[in-house]
Amino acid sequence: MELRHLRYFIAVAEELHFSKAAERLHIAQPPLSQQIQQLEAEIGVQLFHRKTKRQVQLTEAGKVFLQEAYQLLVQLETAVALTQRIGRGQTGQLKIGFTSLVIYDLLPVILRQFREQFPQIELVLRELTTSQQEQALRDSQIHVGFAHPPLEDDTISYQCIHTQTLVVALPSNHLLAQTEYISVQNLLDEPLIMFPRYLAPGLYDRIMSLFHQGNISPNITQEAIQMQTIIGLVSAGIGVAITPSSLQNLQRSGVIYRPLVEQVPVIETAVIWQQNNLTSLVENFLQFIQRLI
Repeated sequence: MELRHLRYFIAVAEELHFSKAAERLHIAQPPLSQQIQQLEAEIGVQLFHRKTKRQVQLTEAGKVFLQEAYQLLVQLETAVALTQRIGRGQTGQLKIGFTSLVIYDLLPVILRQFREQFPQIELVLRELTTSQQEQALRDSQIHVGFAHPPLEDDTISYQCIHTQTLVVALPSNHLLAQTEYISVQNLLDEPLIMFPRYLAPGLYDRIMSLFHQGNISPNITQEAIQMQTIIGLVSAGIGVAITPSSLQNLQRSGVIYRPLVEQVPVIETAVIWQQNNLTSLVENFLQFIQRLI
């Protein structure tokens, strides 16, 4: 049995006339009759009562087979449409890695607009450090990531999509809060709250470079893993912090932000992926980001 048998059967069942069905199918009537006879022979059941050589009626078995044939063709059309959408990258599951920094400004905008344009794509999000994202890409645990160069693995492709600077986070009642710009020299004796270097080596080294340029040893008295935890500790008066400027979007009472006098390094955010594992879905996502930025 082939698909044409089902389509020929449905045409005859709907027209109840071989000549009309043949005309509708753009084939001659004798081959159509032969195809229906082959179908009945294969099933082993008569599907039509022949009233005349051309006019027919459905048997009870034929009525049941007609409904099943409709469902089979609908299922086939659904399978074809789904396969086409997956092939075009319009549906499926997209696994995305991201660092905590991008959640404060960049990622929400990207995800909201992408979901509006591609509602049938399931987004699976994982918060990972840059180095963890590199490993996750190699292990095919994520398809794409939002990380901060430099990358350790030079086989991973990336494109910078956002830059930001560094600012000082202070308790709102701090003496330096009245200062418009703060110098690193002003932080010489201030207790500094930092994250461990292994979490984000690139960002950590950029912050430390500010102190090294001024021949100052930072007074790190407290470490915290999450950026929001660092800001919470600043709010509690535990110390000060140097953070990416996107943290200013984290509205926290008792904390103010001030720019630095010194020329500060640029913090890049990049979308990263593996070129040798580039699917249509990933390509669509990368093209969407390109249009967005």
